[in-house]
Amino acid sequence: MTRIGGTWQNWGRSASATPLRVERPRTPEGVQRAVQAAAAQGLTVKAVGAGHSFTGIAVAPGVLLELDDLQGLVSADAATGRVSLLAGTRLHKIPALLAPYGLAMENLGDIDRQSISGAISTGTHGTGARFGGLATQVVGITMITAAGEFLRIDEERDPELLPAAALGLGALGIIVEVTLQCVPAFVMRAIDEPAPLADVLTTLDERVAASDHFEFYWFPHTDVALTKTQSRLPESAKREPLPAVGKWIDETLLSNGVYRVVCAAGRAAPAITPPFSRLAVKLTGDRRYTDLSHRVLTQSRTVRFREMEYALPVENVVPAFRAVQSLIAQRGWRVEFPIEVRFAREDDRWLSTAYGRATGYIAVHRYWRNDPTEYFGAVEQIMLEHGGRPHWGKLHTLTAEQLREKYPLFDDFTALRDRLDPERRFANRHLDRILGT
Repeated sequence: MTRIGGTWQNWGRSASATPLRVERPRTPEGVQRAVQAAAAQGLTVKAVGAGHSFTGIAVAPGVLLELDDLQGLVSADAATGRVSLLAGTRLHKIPALLAPYGLAMENLGDIDRQSISGAISTGTHGTGARFGGLATQVVGITMITAAGEFLRIDEERDPELLPAAALGLGALGIIVEVTLQCVPAFVMRAIDEPAPLADVLTTLDERVAASDHFEFYWFPHTDVALTKTQSRLPESAKREPLPAVGKWIDETLLSNGVYRVVCAAGRAAPAITPPFSRLAVKLTGDRRYTDLSHRVLTQSRTVRFREMEYALPVENVVPAFRAVQSLIAQRGWRVEFPIEVRFAREDDRWLSTAYGRATGYIAVHRYWRNDPTEYFGAVEQIMLEHGGRPHWGKLHTLTAEQLREKYPLFDDFTALRDRLDPERRFANRHLDRILGT
């Protein structure tokens, strides 16, 4: 399907585009034809998934490819755990596709609305010191190059390119198929409980090491951390899911419905934010349950926000967090969204925020109608002082010159980009800023 005109916006309403043409290919061959046509007309071309990146990474001023119809399972092998999916497949649909084969993705982020190709291309990650981001699960990629040709990269074909292509920022080609190394389906036991923030920061290393998955949230203006500790169990383990009514109260009524009203009201009356935050930590974040992995790892978030997240050497997480605490207190800001802290193991993906180092993440958010510039800018400076690398799909101000210093293989990646897309068929202003022209 092709249509002319119209404005595209991302989920966070922080990026938009009015493309010259919009196409909705239904097959990989349809993507190939779209790229060839764009090249013949001298137009740039970009694919978009669910629009969950807060940056302009998917902005398409030329030809915009909507991959909503490029979804589904291509192949699955229960014996090896290898699964191939069309690039537009949404993460929240994958568990049902894998279930007949007794498989699951090894780890997930806390939001599952993204497409698989968008999630891996921007470095989406979950938490767990022994687990990498989603791109580390990729064992094969099929993309359409700027020359309009199919390029398969896996362990047998151009394997040296896989660490680059698995997290390629949309700069190397249009991904049409992703092959994942999955694991046997598993169950998770979750303990969500509040704890004194001071205690959590003092014992953070021990908490992270003692659990499969650990993270915590801190609402500014409180002294409580909402901790989430999760343990992996065999699929045969007894499930004790959250009661439907209790889950609805926690996740739909309080965490989304009431919270949306408070965020909106807080724009006009910022003084209501601190007392609501103190009430929120009393009403939520205290529950225990056991369920299928994807039901524990992900959560529903319908309150629109904007986000910045930095990846830090794990040993710098606590000092950086304390600096952000002090910053908020000093500036007297009324911050309505919690700060999120997560962890990941080091990996070998060239542009991974966890490349070559065990990593902790600190994420800050603002309600989408509030201007985040001052808050994010000040927090960003703290993150940079502590060796931070910005999440590729979340807001930041860094340029190619600054990013080159943070990634040992940055120049290798840009050289590969020069080879695969010498005419910058897949470029846009955002990629020009972060990768150079």
